[in-house]
Amino acid sequence: MSLEIKDLSHIYMEGTPFEFQALKEISAEIKEGEFIGLIGHTGSGKSTFIQHLNGLLKPTSGSIILDGLNITKKEIKLKKLREKVGLVFQYPEYQLFEETIYKDIAFGPKNLELSDSIIAKRVKDSMTQVGLDYEKMKDLSPFELSGGQRRRVAIAGVLAMKPDILILDEPTAGLDPRGRDEILSQINKVHLQTKNIIILVSHSMEDISRFADRIIVMDKGTIALSGKPREVFKEIDFLESIGLAAPQVTYLMKGLKEKDPEVRDDIYTIEEAKEEILKMLRRRKDA
Repeated sequence: MSLEIKDLSHIYMEGTPFEFQALKEISAEIKEGEFIGLIGHTGSGKSTFIQHLNGLLKPTSGSIILDGLNITKKEIKLKKLREKVGLVFQYPEYQLFEETIYKDIAFGPKNLELSDSIIAKRVKDSMTQVGLDYEKMKDLSPFELSGGQRRRVAIAGVLAMKPDILILDEPTAGLDPRGRDEILSQINKVHLQTKNIIILVSHSMEDISRFADRIIVMDKGTIALSGKPREVFKEIDFLESIGLAAPQVTYLMKGLKEKDPEVRDDIYTIEEAKEEILKMLRRRKDA
């Protein structure tokens, strides 16, 4: 499964005094199995972009090729498309509505007219994927759960559709640090298990740096930068010029490099920073 975006543009309220171009001929290729971090300040076009990927929005011009099929054509059946591309909105727990966790997660697969046995397996598998105990929790009301648990139920509902591409829009918004780490760890486990494409939209550079294979930076409706985390986060001045930042540890290493020119300043994870600081201390000890 691969995804190719060609010259994608979207204009809201075209032909009116309120016309606004949210996407400006953007092109990108996302390969099978990639974990993409999508970042950009508010209004950069991130949400507009991801809503095109499962047919919620239609482009003004351009195309999206999903595994060789142009999904922007009128004859494309949205139901089939959304089986392949799952989208988890910000605060997805607000969309829970069924009496039990089981029924809520089963809602999507049931609409696919699957057998009861297949639906049951999908519910159980998806609950396991997000770290929820099937036997203990399947008959509980979603509203008996904590905020983080409800978030997991909502994500499980999308996973139960078995999408080839999973898009998550700020999945940790509003959660405490522990809840955020748990959700992201479960998402990463899903990626390792399925090897499907995952697109994670986040304002947290730390979260993106931990999991993304590649980062796409959006600004003013365009793709301003794309590359591996190490390549992107080294462009601190550019990121700051468009209202973003690098992970805090990158700033720390940049400051240490001013004290010791041998220190690497392309570091973006705590683990790498720890090793580099120990090297610096050993150099000073041996000097």
